[in-house]
Order: sequence, then C-alpha cells, then structure tokens
Amino acid sequence: MLLVAAVAIVIAFFFTFTNGFQDASAIAATFIASRSATPRQGIIMVAAMALLGAIFGGSAVAFTLIGLISIESDVETLFVLVTALVAATAWNLVAWRYRLPSSSTHALIGGLVGAGIAAAGPGSVNWGVGDLLAPPHELNGLALILVFLVVSVLAGFFGSFVLQKASALLLRNARRGINRSIIRFNWVAAAMMSFFNGANDTQKQLGVIALVLVAAGESATIETPFWARAVLALLIAAGTLSGGWRIMTTLGRRIFEVEPIHSFDSQVSSGAAIALSTVAGAPISSTHIISTSVIGVGAAENPRKVRWSVGREIVIAMVMTIPVTMVIAGALYFIISPFTGV
Repeated sequence: MLLVAAVAIVIAFFFTFTNGFQDASAIAATFIASRSATPRQGIIMVAAMALLGAIFGGSAVAFTLIGLISIESDVETLFVLVTALVAATAWNLVAWRYRLPSSSTHALIGGLVGAGIAAAGPGSVNWGVGDLLAPPHELNGLALILVFLVVSVLAGFFGSFVLQKASALLLRNARRGINRSIIRFNWVAAAMMSFFNGANDTQKQLGVIALVLVAAGESATIETPFWARAVLALLIAAGTLSGGWRIMTTLGRRIFEVEPIHSFDSQVSSGAAIALSTVAGAPISSTHIISTSVIGVGAAENPRKVRWSVGREIVIAMVMTIPVTMVIAGALYFIISPFTGV
C-alpha cells in the first residue's frame, strides 16, 4: 500500500511539472508575443506568480476533485489514482510533443472517471446529475466540472471580443505612445492570471494527493497538507520555466498576430474567467480559456487575419481529451488489475 501510495504521489508531482509547460506556459503566450516582455522576463514572472498562487490560492478546487470519485476499497482507490495520473501525464506529453494546446485538466478528469468506472462501475463517479435536476438544483461533481469547462471557455472568447471592441472604440484617436502604458497594464494582467492559474492547476493534484494519503492510511481525514502544496508550487514553476515555448508559439503567433492591446484584452478576459472558476471550486483548462480569448480578440479586430484552422485544432483537442484519457485509464486499469489483485 505504501509503495503504491508513494508511486502515486511521485506521478502526481511529475504530472504537475508537465502541467507547468503544458498549461501554465500558455499564460505567457500573448504577453511575450505582443513584445510586452522578453521571453526571459515573461517566463520568470509567470513562474513566480504561479508559485505564489499555488501556495496562497486556497483549496476549493482540490475538494471538488476529492469528491469526484468514491470507491470503498482503499487498494482500488490507490490504483485508480495511479492509472488516472499515468493516462493524464501521457496525454500531456503527447500534446506537448505535437504542440497542441490541450488541457491537463481535461486529461486528469478523464483519467479519474475512466479508471473509476473500470474499478467500481459508473456508480463510483459523482456525476452530479441528480443534484442538478432535483431542488435546490446544486452544481457539484462532474456536472460542476463540465459546466465550468464550457462556460469558462465561452467567457474567454466573448469577454475578449467585447473588450477588444471597446478598446478599439476608446483608443481610436490614441497616439502610438499609448502602447507604453498598455504594456505596464499587461504586466499587472499577466501577474493576476498567473496567480490564479497556479492556484487552479496545482489544486487538482493536491486533491489527488489528499485521496492517496487517506487511502494509504497515512491520514485519518481528508486534508491538503502544506508540504504537498509547497512541492507542487515549486514543480509548476519549474515546469513553466523549462518547456513552454512550443505551446506559446501556437497561442501567441499562429492564431493571431497580437499587439499589446490584444494581449491586455485577452489576459483580462482569461484572468477573470480563471479567477471566478477557482473561487467557485471548479477545475478548468487555462490553456483553452486563453486560446479562445486570443481567437476572440482576433475575431473582434479582423476575422480575416485569424488562422481559424488552428482554432479548429484546439476545439478538436478540447472535445477528444476527456474521452481519450477515459479509455486510456480504463484500459490501463484492466491491464494491471490481474497483477495487482484488485
């Protein structure tokens, strides 16, 4: 049990590191591409704010993840968590290799649901449908996660679209020198978005580690230990520093050629969506929110200059990630179960 728990925690740590260059690196994309900061300045600032967000960003998202699956056997729970993390990490690496702005959040959710169903059937998953349909119509479980995954992405697109239209109107007679002021505001917007992204991203793994400790008998109650939070904070910062340029190239250059005002509108819209989701306890995909916000800014500025084919690739990745990782995690669980005795 302790060995399996240790393996699960190590994989959770590695997943957080891959999360750094898969999700957190997207935060710096428009900030750097708009020349508001050099690559070195941008990545260091984003990594530092993500670290602070991971430490001080609360635990609401972690407890949402904790309540997603419920399996009576502690041994089965441990192997479900291990297979879910392996499936999600594998998908992260594939997406990074092929420069797809895929979602670590979608990957982990799909992995947990797929492995949970393989281990204990559909009843092991908190679908949240009953609570949503019956009074007082509360959102929780998978329903909460899916609703916010969709709503946050739509908010990223429409929010940036409206902001860009408003900015174009307000700044129509502004001199070119206004860019210096916009760049200063860009730093504030990027810092805010990085903080809440770090909070939301690391809390998912924090929830998994809390489940591992309870299932292994190392904790009597479900709680989020500070030592795990601190390690996750360091790892997401390290991941951001190490490998994000592939994703930044897709978001910051291939979708739409961004200027400082485009970056600002995109970051304000994305940051607000990520912050509200984090406070609500909803794990979301920062990469997808940022991607759609860039498309929204481009659509408002000049739809003909938007490379819609890249947007189509992003939508495909959004749609396929959860089903694919569900299948991977479920298949992996069935493969290892004869050798583990679960």
